[in-house]
Amino acid sequence: MVQNQQEAFAVDMPQTGGSKNFDDDGRIKRTGSALTASAHIITAVIGSGVLSLAWATAQLGWLAGPVVMLLFSVVTYFTSTLLAACYRSGDPISGKRNYTYMDAVRSNLGGVKVKLCGIVQYLNIFGVAIGYTIASAISMMAIKRSNCFHRSGGKDPCHMNSNPYMIAFGLVQIIFSQIPDFDQLWWLSILAAVMSFTYSSAGLALGIAQVVANGKVKGSLTGIAIGAVTETQKIWRSFQALGNIAFAYSYSIILIEIQDTVKSPPSEEKTMKKATLVSVGVTTTFYMLCGCMGYAAFGDMSPGNLLTGFGFYNPYWLLDIANAAIVIHLVGAYQVYCQPLFAFIEKQASTRFPDSDFIAKVIKIPIIPGFKPLRLNLFRLIWRTVFVIITTLISMLLPFFNDVVGLLGALGFWPLTVYFPVEMYIEQKKIARWSTQWVCLQVFSSACLVVSIAAAAGSIAGLVLDLKSYKPFQSNY
Repeated sequence: MVQNQQEAFAVDMPQTGGSKNFDDDGRIKRTGSALTASAHIITAVIGSGVLSLAWATAQLGWLAGPVVMLLFSVVTYFTSTLLAACYRSGDPISGKRNYTYMDAVRSNLGGVKVKLCGIVQYLNIFGVAIGYTIASAISMMAIKRSNCFHRSGGKDPCHMNSNPYMIAFGLVQIIFSQIPDFDQLWWLSILAAVMSFTYSSAGLALGIAQVVANGKVKGSLTGIAIGAVTETQKIWRSFQALGNIAFAYSYSIILIEIQDTVKSPPSEEKTMKKATLVSVGVTTTFYMLCGCMGYAAFGDMSPGNLLTGFGFYNPYWLLDIANAAIVIHLVGAYQVYCQPLFAFIEKQASTRFPDSDFIAKVIKIPIIPGFKPLRLNLFRLIWRTVFVIITTLISMLLPFFNDVVGLLGALGFWPLTVYFPVEMYIEQKKIARWSTQWVCLQVFSSACLVVSIAAAAGSIAGLVLDLKSYKPFQSNY
């Protein structure tokens, strides 16, 4: 919390030349590299979204599915490079740093757009925390169910309630949420990135094995056939698939925060563009492979969640490893996403109540002899615990993985991934109104808005359908 007070103070500090131990803004020297930034991005991006891509491809078919995935990756990379250019205001080497996405919007756009950005960004982070809690519980149950199926030879339906698993995930998050800030999360990010490759590879391997066992590639050029679903359902599900794919690529909301962990020289913008290219390239390759192989294996019957929808039953041990990897990954991803929200609330509290011991005082608790003591802050302990409890309760109320994922993707995609980066870039580079570049950027932004509205509509239609047969806190799988 003392650090948060320093942050509140450091925002307006002059950017000096820096020194051996401190950067040009007076903060302790940043140590992040293209590797750690890539690990943070991969941890954030290859989340539970990858597992819904076979389902999304099944709605769109062999023609539109891969094309839409490629388009979203290009859009994400392009807007991420625009956003990376906004980390420093003015000069890209020595200009004033913007520590958060909101700071960048404040420096470049100002006014009501700052509040609008904050509301959308932090609501989206809140939603992602709920989505990850649901996904982790589904994976934990999948481990128990696959072992149950194995023991009973497939005779027992193995139904179970998701609530205990969501509570278990929440308890783990309460502990990990006491990690003070992003800089201290690097090890969790690298572990989570390794886990994401583990379960994505398992999903890919199982998809390939299933295609070989089938002796053919399933699926059609246009996706799930009308007849299996009605015309209206086909439209809504196609729109929802767009939201699922958008969610699978969403990380712009934490890009500036990741960039603020990177050392210089070279300039933070250069390092971030390199990290973005590597991570978007890696994730797109994985997404294309997992989405397409899952669809090739199951065709129109592709499950909403590839590793837990029980398209696969064997080898059960590989399913267990993959689902355990998902849970470990989601523990890290939850923290990577929530740290900007934690930091924002704590900074606001320390600015508003600078003399409060409850907010600022750090208690040192020795745990293991010879190691640094645990730095505990009462405000951080209480507020972060309350946050985790609220997200866990909402997850137990709304356990609809595909609909929640699609809606989150749709709501966050246009404002955070497209609109604000484009507007800030126009402002920063002083691009003249009605010039060719300005018109092209506005057309691009408008097209993405149409996609976002369609995806949100599809996901809301899916939620309405699910809610018809739903009882609160009694979700059995």
